[in-house]
Amino acid sequence: MEKGSVPHLARITLVVHDYDEALAFYVGKLGFDLVEDSYQPEQDKRWVIIRPPGAGPHATTILLARAATDDQQTRIGDQTGGRVAFFLHTDDFVRDHARYTAVGVEWVRPTTDQPYGRAAVFRDLYGNLWDLIGPTCAGPSTSA
Repeated sequence: MEKGSVPHLARITLVVHDYDEALAFYVGKLGFDLVEDSYQPEQDKRWVIIRPPGAGPHATTILLARAATDDQQTRIGDQTGGRVAFFLHTDDFVRDHARYTAVGVEWVRPTTDQPYGRAAVFRDLYGNLWDLIGPTCAGPSTSA
């Protein structure tokens, strides 16, 4: 570790059925950035890394990992036992909620204003739950 640097969460793993279908959802629908997609011949897998749109180069990234065993297959979509797994912060909740709705994202909990901001929960293509969180808007909460 460099002198003066502090530990930080660099990457998390998301177990998926297929790299390309996962990329179609996260990059194609949600607008995430593809950071890397390289083949690892010694393990016959791809190293696929994405990050939320507009996140800086030092932001935490997501490694899309194709399930390689039957046990790993059982974890797809339920890595947290049905709890919200990921918290996606935005500077413009209304913009991103509308954009995700327009591309067919499934909202499973309506928009609410919480002490930490405006939030709504959506399900990804595998069933994992995500919180979209942004600044609280002026005026009453609206359902989505």
